[in-house]
Amino acid sequence: MRRRAPLLVLFLVFCALIVACNGGDSTHGDTGAVPLSALRIATLSPHLAELVFAVGAGNLVVGVSAYTDYPPAALDIPVIGDSFNLDQERLTLLDPDLLLAWDTGTPAHVVDDLRARGFRVEVITTTGLDDVPAALRKIGELSGHAESAETAATDFEAALQELADESVSLSQISVFYQVDARPLYTINGSHYVSELIEICGGENIFAELNGLAPLVSVEAVLEREPEVILASTDAGPSAFDAWDRWTDLAANRYSNRFLMPANEIGRATPRLLLAAKAVCDALNEGRRNRESSRD
Repeated sequence: MRRRAPLLVLFLVFCALIVACNGGDSTHGDTGAVPLSALRIATLSPHLAELVFAVGAGNLVVGVSAYTDYPPAALDIPVIGDSFNLDQERLTLLDPDLLLAWDTGTPAHVVDDLRARGFRVEVITTTGLDDVPAALRKIGELSGHAESAETAATDFEAALQELADESVSLSQISVFYQVDARPLYTINGSHYVSELIEICGGENIFAELNGLAPLVSVEAVLEREPEVILASTDAGPSAFDAWDRWTDLAANRYSNRFLMPANEIGRATPRLLLAAKAVCDALNEGRRNRESSRD
């Protein structure tokens, strides 16, 4: 969830652009004077650190955000805070050449403040599935790992396409994805989880709503009669208890309530392939349960 040109050409073009943009001034954000092999990167979201490692540039990461836990090597990297509260003293001591921010997770005022302090900040978009290979390619170019990033990106795209091809002939099944129960949040059609549901032959019952994670009512869910309800494992074993009272709900009649792996489905990285497999497996079981219930 990034055409091709020799790596040396990408390297030279990138360096020329950086020098031109920064004018050779010595600031936090001056990567023009820094060989890409010595670039110091800090990431402001766990999934951004994972993306840097995915392109083979993990050795360049000098600072990560709170809750960064994958890959295991990232656990040894200093934590610089979370998206809202950065440890400015530690950040200054680490002196990164490049900070990677998250477009929907890093507040704009944080990005503006960092840039005002002289840091170079690149904002990475990871809303839809196509954004994952695009982010890999962008980070690969920024870090001097364009070739390995291209491999990671194309592998991700090919694996998703394979899953889509396997599901193309399957019958549609309606799905409600529960982000949180109280209050009751879901996802719209622009969210990558909704795209995973679609790839697996499912239909997100709230795809048309505005906002990536809209608030919905219990009545609206009941009215749309989902045949499957999904939630992530971090919601716990009682995630679906609130639905028990509506025994006539299709998802209850078919026993189609499934928990998805939280870390994999919660981060827009190549590990979404594991989440996609889990979603497809759940929807396939949901179809079998639906058919057996009708027999």
